Amino acid sequence: MRRWLCFASFAVVLFVVAGCQQGASSTPVVSTIEVIEGETAVPSPTTSISPTPTTQPGLFSPAIDNPAWWDDSVFYEVFVRSFADSDGDGVGDINGLIEKLDYLNDGDPNTDDDLGVTGIWLMPIMQSPSYHGYDVVDYYQVDDEYGSNEDFKRLVDEANDRGIRVIVDLVMNHTSDQHPWFQESRDPASEKRDWYVWQDEPTSDGNYWHQDNDAYYYGYFWGGMPDLNYENPEVTAVMQEIIRFWLDDMGADGFRLDAIKHLIEDGRIIENTPATHTWLKQDFYPYVKGVNPEAVTVGEVWSTSDDIVPYIGDEVDLAFEFTLADAILESAVSERKVHVERAQETVAEIYPAGQYATFLANHDQNRTRSRLINDEQAKTAATLQLTLPGVPFIYYGEEIGMQGEKPDENIRRPMQWTADGGFSTNEPWQPYFEDYPERHVAAQAADPGSLLNHYQSLIALRNSYPALRSGSWTAVATDNPSLYAFLRADGAETILVLVNLGRNPVDTYNLTIPAGSLSEAMKPLMLMGDGEAHAPTLNENGGAENYQPLPELLPYSSTIIRFREE
Repeated sequence: MRRWLCFASFAVVLFVVAGCQQGASSTPVVSTIEVIEGETAVPSPTTSISPTPTTQPGLFSPAIDNPAWWDDSVFYEVFVRSFADSDGDGVGDINGLIEKLDYLNDGDPNTDDDLGVTGIWLMPIMQSPSYHGYDVVDYYQVDDEYGSNEDFKRLVDEANDRGIRVIVDLVMNHTSDQHPWFQESRDPASEKRDWYVWQDEPTSDGNYWHQDNDAYYYGYFWGGMPDLNYENPEVTAVMQEIIRFWLDDMGADGFRLDAIKHLIEDGRIIENTPATHTWLKQDFYPYVKGVNPEAVTVGEVWSTSDDIVPYIGDEVDLAFEFTLADAILESAVSERKVHVERAQETVAEIYPAGQYATFLANHDQNRTRSRLINDEQAKTAATLQLTLPGVPFIYYGEEIGMQGEKPDENIRRPMQWTADGGFSTNEPWQPYFEDYPERHVAAQAADPGSLLNHYQSLIALRNSYPALRSGSWTAVATDNPSLYAFLRADGAETILVLVNLGRNPVDTYNLTIPAGSLSEAMKPLMLMGDGEAHAPTLNENGGAENYQPLPELLPYSSTIIRFREE
């Protein structure tokens, strides 16, 4: 759960803005796009070709050593309230999600009409007074609007039978102010007084302190979400018991961890404090792995890459890479590679290989398709996410280009299944986006050129080729500002990915393949794209200059070529 200030201006220029989190140190991404006669237009790539590559050849990130199950997964973020309603009350539920599991993955490798995801992240499903669930009142019960604990266990069984793992959102930073713990803590004499952060007077920024009778409690997000006090070992102990309950008793495969950079404040320092890192390293991560070594932990650290990296490895398994997400969208909408190129080079340099979660947008951000101009840009963004290293997370509906902009309810609307909506037999809790009669799963499933089919194809390739999941990444220099290229490699197999981000075909381009990337025995095979690729002329070091595998790369095209010894 995050508070965002998002804005857009559509006068002479259109600013495409990634949201800026209150308290975050990252800088919003802003693109300038011309508006011509009422239509949004991205400037076309320059016609002249730079005489030198714009990427340093050979930038490299190694393959993942002994990949964990999550390194081989593609996750799908589900807001249960908005996914599928099984009982006609207008609110999505767990049984509705179970009914739609075959859409996500039917468990049959011989079919090609499912999305193919192998992991699900459920936004909060624990008992809560709010529609979003990020203010928990009972950590041990599924919200009664969504079903029961038994329904969740059945979901885990049904999902696991299809090869899908299930992780749940765990909100550790705060509870609801209606939680019995907090209600008891309001009494100064209560044993739970110190479970939250109470003071006689507010300190630091008064916006985070909320008055209750003659005292003040700390709640970073708002007064309805008082922060827990992890300097009290009793709070740690009860949170550990909650973790054990969901892993052992409920069968969850891990957790997405909300707002972990705010767990323990230090005066005016309210994020990424040494105490937060120490608690995660000593009290959280070892406990999770002690209960289930195979459980995955995915942290939300909404900050810069440099702030995120210290969490990886012994505090959480993965964390969401916000800078890369913004850069992918920035390159897609500007039709220039420079943004994703720079971000990916930084990520490759500072992270352990592949140990971060990639995404395009989530439940706190304007939807991907609303930040782009057309479905073709959405396809290039999808290609970048699903072929680059990292563990991909797809926000529900992104695969059909669902739209929506802040406030939050508008980016969490019901899933668009059919021409009449298809989410519920009655009026849904929130109206569909206005384009639902044309933009829905049924229509796109029948269209080979749809965004949905593009996602299905990309996920199928990722599931089929280990190089695209856990293989090494090597930058490939190109001399066209709209053409982004890289290699993924695993053992005797190397895959070349070419993404033409631009609206114009590219017929004059040169690739510089780094030394040692290929051998003469490796033959090209088209996995995605049009035409028949030809092999490069290798130099004595196993590299190539001035390589052009296809005479032309179509506008907004994704070309994936496999090289393997025959």
